[in-house]
Amino acid sequence: MRRLSFKRLICMDALMEREKEELSLSLEMPKTYLPISMADAPYLKCFVPKTEEQQKEEENTYKRYEETMSSLPREKGWFTEHIYRHQGFWYPSYYLPGVMVVQDQNHFQAHASDILLATSPKCGTTWFSAIVFAVVNRKLYTISSQKHPLCTFSPHDLVPRLEHTLYINNRIPDLDMLPSPRLLGTHIPYSSLPQSVLDLGCRVIYICRNPKDTFVSMWHFINKIRAAMSKSPLPLEEAFDMLCAGASDFGPFWDHALGYWRASLHRPQCVLFLKYEEMKADPAVHVERLAKFMGCPFSSEEVKEGVVDDIIRLCSFESLSSSEVNKPGSMLKFYFRQGKVGDSVNYLTSGMIERLEQITENKLHGSGLTLSV
Repeated sequence: MRRLSFKRLICMDALMEREKEELSLSLEMPKTYLPISMADAPYLKCFVPKTEEQQKEEENTYKRYEETMSSLPREKGWFTEHIYRHQGFWYPSYYLPGVMVVQDQNHFQAHASDILLATSPKCGTTWFSAIVFAVVNRKLYTISSQKHPLCTFSPHDLVPRLEHTLYINNRIPDLDMLPSPRLLGTHIPYSSLPQSVLDLGCRVIYICRNPKDTFVSMWHFINKIRAAMSKSPLPLEEAFDMLCAGASDFGPFWDHALGYWRASLHRPQCVLFLKYEEMKADPAVHVERLAKFMGCPFSSEEVKEGVVDDIIRLCSFESLSSSEVNKPGSMLKFYFRQGKVGDSVNYLTSGMIERLEQITENKLHGSGLTLSV
């Protein structure tokens, strides 16, 4: 299989033509920046060979949705020219056509056994993807083995995101090629999930993080990408104003969280709502809770033998960030910074903190949801 360029890894093929021109060929990065696991990532089996006619049909499907996207309201993007408003939320142009394809029942059909990991960007997606994979597959792979998939693949390879990894670059995957239960990630808001996910009662796990730390993590991440694109940093103050206005990727942030929160109250058997900070404070309790929700609870023997603790160590920030696939030189290193709670205090002024807390209080009022450090 042809190795993918950095340009393709950031989904250049799905950008609008004007944004392709803006980012240009200067985005090509040295081969040392290529994720070393990409060429044989497990999810790639979904991309079975297609006839020329089938490829053309898929290209036309994406083109149709790109044309739809071009008519939608838009705002300045964080690292691309624009984000587009669809069904009440803002999407980068390279994700939105794929989101629309996923929403089309002709191109995505959920299985009742599917497990979806949903997050807003920079809310612990990498960490929780690793935990979900390790818990579900603990009977297949020895947790302490150096041959465990998490030692050779990124968590994003093992729990591929629908709109980020699978439905992109004019491709429509055959998800029946994935083992059951299919572990799928997404940033799509609850109200925009494929109808089959809701109708079949698929298990959905949502991880939320306090908005202050989420914002700072996103700002750092975006500026790493901008630097790789030879673009000037996005000023903290400008990014902050965009967040507060709701104009962030898959935002507004609060609406995204509230959608899953309310679903977890109405359909607790289908939606599990977890908080990043609580997971960090007491991971063992929440890993056991997660396993029970996914239908693979830990036995008392497993708990006594330390299997829960082994999974926590395998999926720790220290373990994941030091694995070969995530070491410096790989774009995947961009996903790791600190993973700490409360680091935002080192970046936000007292006025910013007060403003964000006030918005959060107003947005969440009466919902029963709290998002504080």
